[in-house]
Amino acid sequence: MTKQTKKEQATKKHLSAPDLKLLLLLIVLSLAGTLMIFSASTAYAQTRFGDAYYFVKRQTLWLTIGIITMLAVSRIPALRFSKYALPIFICSLVLLALVPLLGSEAGGARRWLALGPFTFQPSELSKTALILMLSRYFAQEHVQDAMAKRGGKNILYGIVYPILLFLSIALLVLLEKHLSCIIILGSITVAMIFLAGGNGRILGTMCFGGGAAVTIFALSVEYTRRRITIWRNPALYPRDGGWQTLQGLMAIGSGGVFGLGLGNSRLKHMYVSEPQNDFIFTIVCEELGLFGATIILVLFALLVLRGFAVGGGLSDRFSSLLAMGLTTKLAIQVLLNIAVITNALPNTGISLPFFSYGGSSLVMLFAEMGILLSLSKEASIR
Repeated sequence: MTKQTKKEQATKKHLSAPDLKLLLLLIVLSLAGTLMIFSASTAYAQTRFGDAYYFVKRQTLWLTIGIITMLAVSRIPALRFSKYALPIFICSLVLLALVPLLGSEAGGARRWLALGPFTFQPSELSKTALILMLSRYFAQEHVQDAMAKRGGKNILYGIVYPILLFLSIALLVLLEKHLSCIIILGSITVAMIFLAGGNGRILGTMCFGGGAAVTIFALSVEYTRRRITIWRNPALYPRDGGWQTLQGLMAIGSGGVFGLGLGNSRLKHMYVSEPQNDFIFTIVCEELGLFGATIILVLFALLVLRGFAVGGGLSDRFSSLLAMGLTTKLAIQVLLNIAVITNALPNTGISLPFFSYGGSSLVMLFAEMGILLSLSKEASIR
């Protein structure tokens, strides 16, 4: 056996294994998130359910299911996801259409489908389905040729068709009055068009138009209009809509540089409403301080950078766009969650990946990370 052959075999063996740095970051963030759910939720769980371990036990169950799902998905050959894109997209449309008819209601919103003792949120699947479908669409040769001929300025192939894919999902999500999901879906669409080589000036115009459309819709609906009013000055509504934001900001500020210590949050004791959910990072700031919060944000940043490294190391266009799309979706959710808890954006109910309590969102997140791990097997990265 020649040295060249040995080198080729070593390279092939290396590419057949998932990226260990990516896997390590996923494990660390998963464990940190579960630990913080336990710390943040004990007081609320004890008060409401008489069991301080109520949320962490369920989250651990979903974490286990999620990890099993991730490992199973990571064994699927990367290019096979292109074949699954259309069936998954159609499935997500069907499930979204069923929500207004058969969905269960919680917190004043009908966004879930009951599956025996469990509930599933189809909008979580829709985000993954859109990324898969857009990756498949932009990987088609005739689409690539059409966009390349005009330097990314082909309106029909570069803008109209992707927007139609987005609208087919967004209009169904609109029936749920789930504005935060529509914002994420729109952000994913714009990001995917950019990654596929779309023209920056056209995308800027799209963002302006999309932002205007979202603003008009938000101001035309009483529920969202009220949230915007409260967001502008939550101190005027301390017990009528502004409570969550004010208590969250107080938790962030009271943590100082090094925090009060893990488990020592004061504001999780029925001040920050349901602290295990979207506002869990406020408890992270209170208990771990600026230092701990920064470490977690750095871990997220490293995960995003690694995801883009995987996408950049793939020669297949579909796989590359898929890896970058999934990574972008993760980054968008982290940024929007932090923006909401700091009151930079109105409270729109956006979960923090790996940290916020929730079954369907966690399992779907791990399924996406399973896809990313599968893609990393084919990527040439250090």
